[in-house]
Amino acid sequence: MNSMADALNKELNVDTAFTLHLGPVSLPFAESTVISWVVMGILVALVLLLTHDLKVENPGKGQLALESFVCWLERAIKNILGPGAEEYWMYLFTVCLFIGMSNIIGLLGMKPPTKDLDVTVALAVMSIVLVEAAGIRAKHVKGWLHSFAQPIPIITPINILEIAIRPLSLCMRLFGNVLGSFIIMELIKHLVPVVLPTIFSLYFDIFDGFIQAYVFIFLTGLYIKDAVGTEA
Repeated sequence: MNSMADALNKELNVDTAFTLHLGPVSLPFAESTVISWVVMGILVALVLLLTHDLKVENPGKGQLALESFVCWLERAIKNILGPGAEEYWMYLFTVCLFIGMSNIIGLLGMKPPTKDLDVTVALAVMSIVLVEAAGIRAKHVKGWLHSFAQPIPIITPINILEIAIRPLSLCMRLFGNVLGSFIIMELIKHLVPVVLPTIFSLYFDIFDGFIQAYVFIFLTGLYIKDAVGTEA
């Protein structure tokens, strides 16, 4: 159990990857920040690689498969958002790719940045800012303020409190699930240290990682839908 506790402490500890010295000023960069840059670099490289030779006529099988995947995910996200909020699908699509790639980066021997609470908090706050901005854009400031008194004025404090509760829910759910997967893997390694860890590692690093990405954008999409005031 001590070794497991040490491993957990190591995972929760945010290491400094390097420090940039600018004269008397020192700027430390956390490991999660640097790995986030790596994730973004991988995504940019994949986009350039997969879209460098697109064709309107006689597309190849690779292009057709890529277009099918993008169209499928676009439809899934737009179904969550509903009519009137579909324009925000690209943001959710990008966040889904970032979180999904961050969760599987462990296959390359790197610590997923989503294990850093600061990263999940940043993603949650960024999403909730978009949610409220979408509400203001759809209802204007007066309508947005009036929505806090819906359906009855007495619950206005609760509706205002939701602005803080929603990002907390998003970040803790993502952080907790990623950390929970790590704890389960450590338990499996201690109990059955030969075959099962490899199988479950593939599940938690790949399948479960993309599930957490989808759950994050699903909840964000529902919040946007509610803020804009669209109906299912």
